[in-house]
Amino acid sequence: MSKNLYIKTFGCQMNERDSEIIEQLLAQEGYVATAEPEGANLILINTCSIREKAEQKVFSLLGALRPEKQKNPNLLLGVTGCVAQQEGEHIRERMPHVDLIVGTQQIYRLPEMLDRLRQGMTSKEIATNLENSFTIPPFQKLLINAPPALPSIACAFKRFVTIMQGCDNFCSYCVVPITRGREISRSMADILEEVEILVSQGVREITLLGQNVNSYGAANPVTRQPLNFPRLLREVAAIKGLQRIRFTTSHPKDLTEDLMRCFAEIDNLCPHFHLPVQSGSNAVLRRMNRKYTVETYLEKVTLLRRYRPDIALATDIIVGFPGETDDDFQATIDLLNRVRFHSSFSFKYSDRPHTRSAEFGDKIPEEVKSKRLSILQEQQDTISFERNCEYIGKKVEVMIETKNGADFKGRTPGNHIVHCPDAAATLLPGDLAMVCILHAGKHSLRGEIEN
Repeated sequence: MSKNLYIKTFGCQMNERDSEIIEQLLAQEGYVATAEPEGANLILINTCSIREKAEQKVFSLLGALRPEKQKNPNLLLGVTGCVAQQEGEHIRERMPHVDLIVGTQQIYRLPEMLDRLRQGMTSKEIATNLENSFTIPPFQKLLINAPPALPSIACAFKRFVTIMQGCDNFCSYCVVPITRGREISRSMADILEEVEILVSQGVREITLLGQNVNSYGAANPVTRQPLNFPRLLREVAAIKGLQRIRFTTSHPKDLTEDLMRCFAEIDNLCPHFHLPVQSGSNAVLRRMNRKYTVETYLEKVTLLRRYRPDIALATDIIVGFPGETDDDFQATIDLLNRVRFHSSFSFKYSDRPHTRSAEFGDKIPEEVKSKRLSILQEQQDTISFERNCEYIGKKVEVMIETKNGADFKGRTPGNHIVHCPDAAATLLPGDLAMVCILHAGKHSLRGEIEN
């Protein structure tokens, strides 16, 4: 029987990387990944529960797949990721047609779980244990034996590398410590080995992933070595052939001057920094348990820009947090106007299971949250356009990502999307080109290649 695998991924880059790992693991078991669910005999939904809307989409999709499961008794349907970790057996109660439920730390058990299901040894598989270790099968084996191109990987020359898992910050609104466990760092040797293998396979840009990369090494039961993120960055940067390094995501309270200095001293570290602020109100930040103030956040932004004046800053903002007043919201707008982020990801607050803020009173009406989000996003669009206009007439290095006929789309070191014609039709995805920016929009730039 053929083994066709389809994975639908919801959520962040951590989930995207987990989907890649799942594909690599199952490729060794004979599974062939497909880009569409039709014809697949294994469908996995890799889930995110950071926002209520994402969770709703998961259950909607599972419901839509019920007829397909009824038509094809050989089809196995599984849920992985944060919703699987959070809901566990409740998924089966709500969606009895689901065959397996795999938590965030248990994806490496997928082959054995699938074997038991295929052999009729069990009618369901559920694995949602959280363990206080970061033991991962040899990445070298996973990467060398993996297919050269996987459907979930849009750009073969760009890859994610997980450096840690979990989180110890316990922000009052966040489910990550519940769904991904406490913070654990991988050994530096394992990370460097994985990057070296990827670069040897033609990867030119690496993004280091963690819930809070700034605190890498703080909790490290694997090696018990004194580690820190700036040291890891310098070691990764020294790997020959690696052209660009990025990382995400960061917590402001753990942003050190040593890390800021890396942006000035490491040539292949992209000048793009995602630094979630969440709110411009100290009162809201206290209720969020963010452990920093607006003043300390602004001080760090100022110092960071001294080290790297051209750095492009992005952020996350939540509007409508319980108890957020009109003055609190205006403080967030004031911070937005003061920092002038190049981009931001903004969301309406929603209660998440097992979080402290779910028990808070003073919930904000939905229509107020929607209005505030609209105001904030409109202001951010204005700032983003003005920021993008600053690049008109400048020459920027662009890494080509996709081509459409004679045009290509690429990305600058500052993470700006650039569209450009390739008159000579010689550039390929992964190539670098110098582009003179001629036009700016709210969300992208356009230019022409410099000869």
